[in-house]
Amino acid sequence: MVAVAYSVAFQGIEARLVEVQCAVAAGLPGFSIVGLPDKAVSEARERVRAAFAALAIALPNKRVTVNLSPADLPKEGSHFDLPIALAVLAALDVVPRDEVARCVALGELALDGRLVAVSGALPAAVAAADEDRTLICPRACGPEAAWIEQVTVLAPDTLRAVIEHLTDRHPIAPARPGAIVDDGPVAPCLSELHGQERAKRAMEVAAAGRHHLLLVGPAGSGKSSLSACMPGLMPPLTAREALETSMVHSVAGLLKNGRISRSAPFQRPHHTASSPAVVGGGPKARPGEISLAHNGVLFLDELPEFDRKVLESLRQPVETGEVFVSRANAHIRYPCRFLLMAAANPCRCGHLADPAQACSRAPLCGEAYMGRISGPLMDRFDLRLDVPAVQTGRMDGGPTGDSSKVVAERVARARQVQAERYRDHEGISVNADAPPPLLEEVAALDREGRETIQRAAERFSLSARGYHRVLRTARTIADLGGSATVRGVHLREALSYRLPQLTAA
Repeated sequence: MVAVAYSVAFQGIEARLVEVQCAVAAGLPGFSIVGLPDKAVSEARERVRAAFAALAIALPNKRVTVNLSPADLPKEGSHFDLPIALAVLAALDVVPRDEVARCVALGELALDGRLVAVSGALPAAVAAADEDRTLICPRACGPEAAWIEQVTVLAPDTLRAVIEHLTDRHPIAPARPGAIVDDGPVAPCLSELHGQERAKRAMEVAAAGRHHLLLVGPAGSGKSSLSACMPGLMPPLTAREALETSMVHSVAGLLKNGRISRSAPFQRPHHTASSPAVVGGGPKARPGEISLAHNGVLFLDELPEFDRKVLESLRQPVETGEVFVSRANAHIRYPCRFLLMAAANPCRCGHLADPAQACSRAPLCGEAYMGRISGPLMDRFDLRLDVPAVQTGRMDGGPTGDSSKVVAERVARARQVQAERYRDHEGISVNADAPPPLLEEVAALDREGRETIQRAAERFSLSARGYHRVLRTARTIADLGGSATVRGVHLREALSYRLPQLTAA
């Protein structure tokens, strides 16, 4: 008779239920695992053998066959150790078969029978809740999985404890959720940066409506320093956003001690990063930097220095908020709705506007350098700013402008206004997400406004995408000003961020 346990296989942040079947039959002694296992899953038989030996459990001199169903779904990861062990124990009648069949299990086995932490406990808990089953996972994963209230999570530290629970000798108490923390990066205060008031304002607008922002200026003008202040302007994640972000981080194995963070993620990959590292992929189709930045900020410093393929691969995710990683045996979706913030020098030497320091190829070097950023990608930036060098005479004195705390309070109020506005629209929470039909309704222009944007569209050759991005930005500026309608002053400020002083070949 076949004994059955259950586990999960991960496809992006989705956990698909896997039935672990075990049959013990007469024949030459052996232990085989079938059902498209990878190397880590195939090696589970040796870890299971050693763990059984540590518990004085002997495998019979029979043929032990474990099948992972559905057999055409690739199985990856060491988290199949525990469900395989439970299926074998149920087939040997060491534990009740019906009790094992009511659970979803995941965990790696040490050779002495300890349960080792694995990634993906949070998505696994969601799958267990959907199937109305109990989740069994290592103790280190318990606080993470327990955030899903609809499932009972048991988090023992050894295989012996699992056996004693299933045989009613020592029941395991359900795990409790981990702590809610605000563990984002420590951000400097905006007021500590001298000058650059226009760039500071643009950062406020970008944070309030999640608009993509590009800063272009000479070396040392403060672009990287400005970007370091952005985490201090982002509002805390809502409960839903925190769970979505944590699902991605759980699959990537980045959640520590089951702690859920309310801080918006801030990812800043180096310009030498590969396309799989940024977008996602690799041998196991892992989430990339854009997915790790979901509901947060992705900062790309020295934007033209990134590989052209990496930059072009951002175009679709920036628009859709999701990325599909396609492989020969998998088609995986990851969410990636983020604020794209980028910085660039105007040319390779960084001194295009200063004849005393510019290289001999100026101004042609600037056109070639910024030409690395394609027109379609440039068009996806809602705000594009020149960041001039700060004069040394303005470096003295105390703080200038509003502090990050004051700006963050205005950003939070604007986000709350947008949350109320889009409350009845699924998947929309900020102005940057508003589709054109809805945008025409929430950012309706009067006659003067329509004439203004029409003249700008004709003079500066705004694309349809650029037209709608201006409207979204104007709507955010109005929200920051507490205005229920988009007026001319809001539209003119939004247009000033789209003027073609920054062009790509």
